[in-house]
Amino acid sequence: MESNASNPPKLGVIDSLNDAPISFFHLRAAFTAGMGFFTDAYDLFIIGSALVYIKPEWHLGDTQIAFLGSISLVAAFLGAFIFGRLADVVGRKRIYGMEALLMVIGGLACAFAPSFLWLLVFRVILGIGIGGDYPMSAVLMAEYANAKKRGALTSLVFGMQGLGLAFGPVVALTLEASGLPPDSIWRIMLGIGALPPLAVLYLRRTMPESPRYKALVRGDIDEAAKDMATYSSGQVTSKVEKKFKPSRISLGQMLSNPKYLILILGTGGAWFLNDYAFYGNAISTPEILKLVAPNSSNITGSAWALMIFAIFAIPGYLASIFFMDAVGHKRLQMIGFGVMAAAFAAIALVPGITDEVVPFLLLYGVSFFFIEFGPNCTTFVMPAEVFPTSIRTTGHGMAAGIGKFGAFVGTFVFPYISAAGGVKGAMLFSAGVSVLGVILTKLTLPEPSGKTLEEIGGEHHALSSDAVVLPTASV
Repeated sequence: MESNASNPPKLGVIDSLNDAPISFFHLRAAFTAGMGFFTDAYDLFIIGSALVYIKPEWHLGDTQIAFLGSISLVAAFLGAFIFGRLADVVGRKRIYGMEALLMVIGGLACAFAPSFLWLLVFRVILGIGIGGDYPMSAVLMAEYANAKKRGALTSLVFGMQGLGLAFGPVVALTLEASGLPPDSIWRIMLGIGALPPLAVLYLRRTMPESPRYKALVRGDIDEAAKDMATYSSGQVTSKVEKKFKPSRISLGQMLSNPKYLILILGTGGAWFLNDYAFYGNAISTPEILKLVAPNSSNITGSAWALMIFAIFAIPGYLASIFFMDAVGHKRLQMIGFGVMAAAFAAIALVPGITDEVVPFLLLYGVSFFFIEFGPNCTTFVMPAEVFPTSIRTTGHGMAAGIGKFGAFVGTFVFPYISAAGGVKGAMLFSAGVSVLGVILTKLTLPEPSGKTLEEIGGEHHALSSDAVVLPTASV
């Protein structure tokens, strides 16, 4: 596309990426990243079904059950911080795939765990890999995406979590109906989680470096342009005539800047609140359904869980993919938190809801729909947008780590809150958490929808400076 008076010249590979229409290379990047999130969801939530069989076999107490259900989330907290920072310091490509390898090793090791303590250790290894996958996959997808559909593409990666959520109950139902011994059922449940990351390990290791990181942080604009021309099969091409000085923000500068601290508070705090409600409810779904219908069988509980995920959660993910950019990322997060609060409060306060399975499942399902069509997707997307390139995975890793700590808190304390206050008490507490999510989002976060990453991160000034000669670009 030749530049002319009506078609002003572009700033090379960055603007080519911002303007590129959705193409096969976007979908390939989404699949490569998304299979990690399929695994993340499966591994984190299948433990709830596996514990039904592990508990009587190893005679575990409530505290041991709580640790097994939540230890991967503590490890994910560490993994998100570690991998997030490393990706900004040494580059995305150098470590992309290492977190998937940890998920493979951890998943296989869990399947052969000989004791409670060993299973705990292997769940830690698995959790570190899961935590590392959050900043790596989110930021890489956001940095490959165009400006108009960045929310949709990044949500597409995260939306694979929905398939992982639904796949867990399918596996549980199949194994429970197979007649296999309990010891084999839970081991197969946990071991299956190693297969999806193994399938994309090669794709991750051969994916080129993020063009934005290469251009804006390392200053290798020519190499970034060549990489993208090859990876996109010619969909993103550009000529660069002159380079500009790359920019790096140190960790000390980041943590001493009030602007970035507020963004960490907003992204991490909202993620913490969402994950408390989401993981606390989702991992405890079998136990919650037992409280509502104490005489139901394990197979019935798994079937109900599958219905909730298939009828409500997966459509919520799809709605985020198709409508997030139109609604606005910040606005959708506030809407989601608001409806979650209303649904949880209704379950807690409307007489008779927790005594009837159908009304309970409907309201519980609505809460799941708006968790997905709301903060569960937006808290993943927004940290990949609001920070500058040189601290983007660091910021996302911090937000994800804080979020996973919220998931740990929710998973660990939810059974105790349920035991003390029943389903109503647990739901009322989740409603209060969701109200805090609305307030925090409103006060701390910008609206990134429709803007380029460079505009949001304040890097567009460098790109439009005299240090860069405007090149001809074709998209």
